[in-house]
Amino acid sequence: MKVRVLVGWLGVLLVAMAGSRAADRPNLLWITAEDLSPHLGCFGDTFARTPNLDAFAKQAVRYTRAFSAAPVCAPSRVTLVTGVWANSLGNPHLRCEMTLPDGFEGYPIYLRNGGYFTTNNVKTDYNLRDEAAIVRRWWNRSDARAHWRQRAPGQPFMAVFNLMETHQSRLSVWPESQFESEIGRQLSKAERADPAKVPVPPFYPDLPATRKAMARLYDCITVMDRRVGELLKQLEDDGLADDTIVFYYPDHGTGMPRSKRLLYDSGTRVPLMIRFPKKWAHLAPAAPGATVDRLVTFVDFAPTLLSLAGLPIPAHFQGTAFVGAAAGAPRRYVFGTRDRVDEAYDTARSVRDERWLYIRNYRPHLSWAPPEGYSDGSPFRRELVTLARAGKLGTGPTAWLAPTRAREELYDTVADPNQLTNLATEPAQVTTLNRLRAALRDWLGEIRDTAFLPEEQSFARAQGQAPYTLARTAGAYPFERILATAEWVGDLAAVARQREALRDADSTVRYWAAVGFAANVAGAAAARTDLERALGDDSPSVRVVAAGALLGIADHPAALDLLSGALRGNDLNVALHAARTLQYAGERARPILPQLRERLALARNRQDSSPPDLYLVFSLGALSDALNAPPAK
Repeated sequence: MKVRVLVGWLGVLLVAMAGSRAADRPNLLWITAEDLSPHLGCFGDTFARTPNLDAFAKQAVRYTRAFSAAPVCAPSRVTLVTGVWANSLGNPHLRCEMTLPDGFEGYPIYLRNGGYFTTNNVKTDYNLRDEAAIVRRWWNRSDARAHWRQRAPGQPFMAVFNLMETHQSRLSVWPESQFESEIGRQLSKAERADPAKVPVPPFYPDLPATRKAMARLYDCITVMDRRVGELLKQLEDDGLADDTIVFYYPDHGTGMPRSKRLLYDSGTRVPLMIRFPKKWAHLAPAAPGATVDRLVTFVDFAPTLLSLAGLPIPAHFQGTAFVGAAAGAPRRYVFGTRDRVDEAYDTARSVRDERWLYIRNYRPHLSWAPPEGYSDGSPFRRELVTLARAGKLGTGPTAWLAPTRAREELYDTVADPNQLTNLATEPAQVTTLNRLRAALRDWLGEIRDTAFLPEEQSFARAQGQAPYTLARTAGAYPFERILATAEWVGDLAAVARQREALRDADSTVRYWAAVGFAANVAGAAAARTDLERALGDDSPSVRVVAAGALLGIADHPAALDLLSGALRGNDLNVALHAARTLQYAGERARPILPQLRERLALARNRQDSSPPDLYLVFSLGALSDALNAPPAK
């Protein structure tokens, strides 16, 4: 009996000690905005109306070199919440679902176990299987009403508020009537951006559609700034401002063409500000109103939160805390990733230091402005693409609209802040190019980038385990050989090596060999027999890409039959891959138009509950429309 009493009192004491320690920790507030580059007055944009954020900046530290993990939401968000790169976890594609490795958790649960009330209002988008259950485990509250006010008295909190006003949908996809109803009506006439006066970035032609789109962007920013002011006032009214460290940042660059979804600074650089109240000023890297030029990226945010809270940082985190007791040495490089977004397949990586940006495109035969069902809902984007394809925009600043791109891009971000001049072929930059190439390769190998696996293969190989674990299992993922084969794509001298790689024992090596022939029509013609043999490969991804390469040469009934079968199969990853392949085949897909329409109808019935079916609608709908259109005169 005495032992039980002693244990009981010990438990009470431990709880009291934990509560005492928690009370000595700062509250943490993240105010995040959707889709926004540094278009704020406090970051030098003189046209922006951002009085609340400008006032906040005078009290905060401004980071001038902060970068998202990717130029689109889901891979950036999973990197933020887990402290692990999405392309290391295996879920860098938009709306994919992957399994977390055993023992991996998001930062909210570490804070929650440390005494914090964790609340998220409201977006998650973590690309995780069983996400609803994970969200319930990580957050005390995660819904549209979640707020720090729901915590226990005196309990420290970590609160996230995600502001939607600047999302891509508002900027360019919503019809005018919806935009006016949701955004425009909140602004007085004096607050509305004048299209005649908006600044036009140099990578856009100065067109009426450009100015209208830019005016929308600035109207959205004005409304978003107002929301920030409301949240900061709530914090002040609750008497919590002096106890709360406040972060402000967006999830990636602006939701406009050539920003969101691309690896230039316009797609990945974000305006990060952190306000440290006087009580916690000793944790700040600089005085209020100062700027910090240190490179930081989203994988660093989770360890930074735990550092500020005085909690241990898990060993599997791949980032470095940049403030707080556990702050590490400054980074030399930040990295960026671009993989499948909706139906648009891609594989590109970037590395950036304080001056240089290097981009490696592993699918250079694809455009930076490919057909995209969602983005093509923007009249502005459609006009840009139409003008570019008609040869009416020339080259130079609008080169990003070209149907193909360079295998390598190198930019001097100091002399060329908008990244308009690719210096990758300049002899004077060989040393810089080689340094950044090596840095990127080292990072890819260090994190065991799993995104070089086609999605279908990722599921098949993992067999229920996490792709992260698969990539670290001896013999299961020959990454160096896979990367070497991916690097041959676009190299016209690599045909012999690619033909040999089509016979490799590893299906992902064979896949990238086939991608190489999809990127090289002449090479595909030389390897036609090899590609026809690959139609019988045991990997569906290899079969699909081989079929596409054959259709790039000429009509090919066997390739069409294979893609038609893949399209109607049960594996939605394979079906989407086949649909996108047929979309690029264009007119050569006409013989199976009835089958395309049948699959399109099925996808339309499922699209509201199945992202892959929605992407099938985007791809097959565009192809069906193109094949139904009258021939060009």
